[in-house]
Amino acid sequence: MQIQRVKYKDIEEIPKIQINKSFKDNFFGSSPAPFVGRYGYPNINIGVLSPQFSGDTSHYDSPKLWSKGNFKIGTIATMRYGLVNSRTSCNIKDVNKQNKLLQLCQEVGMAKSSVELEVNLQSKPQLRLSAEKEIIPFGPHGEIKRARITSNPKVDSRIERVVSDTDLKAAPALRSLYQKGFEETFLNKILSVGNLGLKKNRILVPTRWSITAVDDNIGKDIIKEVKDFQTGDYSLHFGGGWGNYYLILFFPEIWSYELFETYLKKDINPWSKSNYAYSTDYENYQGRKTYAEECAGGYYAARLPVLEKMRENKRQQSALVLRFISEEYNIPLGVWVCREATRKSLLERPLSFSSEELMLKYAQELIKNKFGFDLNLLLKESKLLKNKNTQKKLSEFTSL
Repeated sequence: MQIQRVKYKDIEEIPKIQINKSFKDNFFGSSPAPFVGRYGYPNINIGVLSPQFSGDTSHYDSPKLWSKGNFKIGTIATMRYGLVNSRTSCNIKDVNKQNKLLQLCQEVGMAKSSVELEVNLQSKPQLRLSAEKEIIPFGPHGEIKRARITSNPKVDSRIERVVSDTDLKAAPALRSLYQKGFEETFLNKILSVGNLGLKKNRILVPTRWSITAVDDNIGKDIIKEVKDFQTGDYSLHFGGGWGNYYLILFFPEIWSYELFETYLKKDINPWSKSNYAYSTDYENYQGRKTYAEECAGGYYAARLPVLEKMRENKRQQSALVLRFISEEYNIPLGVWVCREATRKSLLERPLSFSSEELMLKYAQELIKNKFGFDLNLLLKESKLLKNKNTQKKLSEFTSL
């Protein structure tokens, strides 16, 4: 059996496809979210996503709802590809300038529900789809000629306070809102449109980057909490969703984390020279100093639920997480899939083991029976397994 190691940047863009569907250049719609592009940075496109009809469209941008309701891949893709990105060009530092279209995008980003709009585009948008693995897909784009809000956006008072506080840095603002129960998707919106942080530092953040920034910042805060807990036991979770399966192995060690992402079929990942391809990234107790280039945003998205589970259990552990991407995942839906599929796995009843040997043996048999895949191909590459026997124990840290 052969397996090839790949980096995320080598496989990040899915080939474009062309679908014939007519869209109007002038329409009334209801926007559930803004979108900030990254190409041309720092001169980028910012827009609002909206189907070309009015009504509540909040469910068009709600991964938690999709997960809770077990929405199918086709259902989500159909909704998302019906969203028009009505956009305009600006610089990331234009946040504090009097730009009406940018202010419109900021209002959409703050609203607790979808916002009614009237949009006039320069021409009819053409549906030429492209999908990146980190952002949720959407339909065609068009350049805005004019746009206005036709309803009164409802904004949570807690959001208004944080947005109006221009002396509050972005990181503690995110932490505060997360602790109050705001979902990651919503936090990503208000960060991306430049609504958080010190006034002089507020900028537009491309959606792709803001997603990871939210997952990473919240995760780092929880890591600080987790490091105060006693170590847990050997335990295993397995589950997932949307053709993405997560095997999560917890070890009774100080905090460390490793993710493997494995493509199970060559036709899923045509860049692979063998039937199987994998990516991996790792952090020890001290954390990472560089971006997780191989697994990219999926690394931080899967880490967050793992940390949430440790905090829930009040236990500190090393976590080896293995993602298996099957042929069921035939349309990339964005990095939220990693976060929510990991959460689904952690909702499954854990299996406890008395030793590492028994847990790894069970894991190998489980993956062999489920996918016909030799898990040892990945385990022998694991930095976490190699390092955990040489790293300091919790007692050595607490005695310092």
